[in-house]
Amino acid sequence: MNFSEHQLTFDTKGHTIHNNQAFSPTDEWLVYDTRNQDGGIGGTAAIEMVNVKTGEIRLLYQTTNQTEFGPGVGAATFSPTQNRVLFIHGVRNANQQKPYDFDRRTGVAIDIDQPGKPIFLDARNVKPPFTPGALRGGTHAHYWSADGQWISFTYNDHHMNVLSKTNPAVKDLRVVGVMAPLGKVSVPDDGSLENNPGELFSVVVTKATENPKPGSDEIDKAFDEGWIGSNGYLKPDGTRQKRAIAFQGNVRNKEGKTITEIFVVDLPDDLTQAAEGQPLEGTETSRPNPPKGVQQRRITFTEHGAEGPRHWLRTPPDGSVIGFLAKDPSGTIQIFGVSPNGGAIRQLTRQPFSIQTTFNFSPDGRWLAYAADNSVFITDLQTGDFKRLTPRSSDDAKPWNGVVWSNQGDQIAYNRYVTTEKGRFLQMFLLK
Repeated sequence: MNFSEHQLTFDTKGHTIHNNQAFSPTDEWLVYDTRNQDGGIGGTAAIEMVNVKTGEIRLLYQTTNQTEFGPGVGAATFSPTQNRVLFIHGVRNANQQKPYDFDRRTGVAIDIDQPGKPIFLDARNVKPPFTPGALRGGTHAHYWSADGQWISFTYNDHHMNVLSKTNPAVKDLRVVGVMAPLGKVSVPDDGSLENNPGELFSVVVTKATENPKPGSDEIDKAFDEGWIGSNGYLKPDGTRQKRAIAFQGNVRNKEGKTITEIFVVDLPDDLTQAAEGQPLEGTETSRPNPPKGVQQRRITFTEHGAEGPRHWLRTPPDGSVIGFLAKDPSGTIQIFGVSPNGGAIRQLTRQPFSIQTTFNFSPDGRWLAYAADNSVFITDLQTGDFKRLTPRSSDDAKPWNGVVWSNQGDQIAYNRYVTTEKGRFLQMFLLK
């Protein structure tokens, strides 16, 4: 595969690409938020997109009453099947006393032919009685399933965060959730802008506990997940699990040290049914619960766990392997893979440079794209050969954030900082 590099944006502001699903379904547009650094969503006001052929920029959404405390927007993704963009949106009443935070945000969509018209996807109700299908905190890093129907996210619970201020035994633990088109959800509106209804039905799908038992499969954090395959994966008995998510979970080893291992959660078709005695919406003293039929299991049992830069788990379309970052015996960060069914771990990349960014499989499942040694690389999964696609940059101009394939697999987008007399700004680059 041969690519040439093109700079897409040039204006004096940030253009932060998300770690996946940045291209429109036809690969005509790339979506981004206007952050100029990692973090900082609370102070970011705009979601935009750029045309990959003409460089035209369109404003999709801009917050109202924006301050450094919020509401803020960021981490934008395109649906793989429709011209709809989804992003994090801070709670609308954000101010200095109630700023943007992990438990004060939601998922908002925009149809690109109707810019500025927010569609709230996950319902939020933070005041008891709580509402099945609504959450009570903040969703983050939304990721569409391949059919564009279901959306995964990480989640922090506002109610548990409040409880933790007065009860040291309680912690607000990050978990993974899903929203799906299983009915619109209405919630009480008291005029405070804390609550919002949702177009989709939202639930938590992972279990966490404040004090995992050493040597057990219990976790106190579930995070940075990804859908498995475009149509799930094949089980050992030959049946297909149509919807499943791979996620990173923090366990305690026998010595009590925190290790990040790989987990899988298999999802039923119906997320609306609660398990006995475990209400979906939680209670005033407990966090929300996974629906009936959800099955969570650990699939790696390693000495050091996943390591390296922050990354999200990814799979090829056939769902046969879950990719994650870890150190090889020399201490170099490489991409490794494990079957959703568990078993032996395979090393997928073998190069002398540690991987510096998130990574993604190509749409045909043959290639991995990522940054290392201040360059964009691809690895051929059939041969193990790797190829440097861009010249080695200086440290202040290296590839940054996501390295994202187009839907057709003939383009790769990413960020680099560009310094001019007006400042240093994250710009969008394209390999094609």
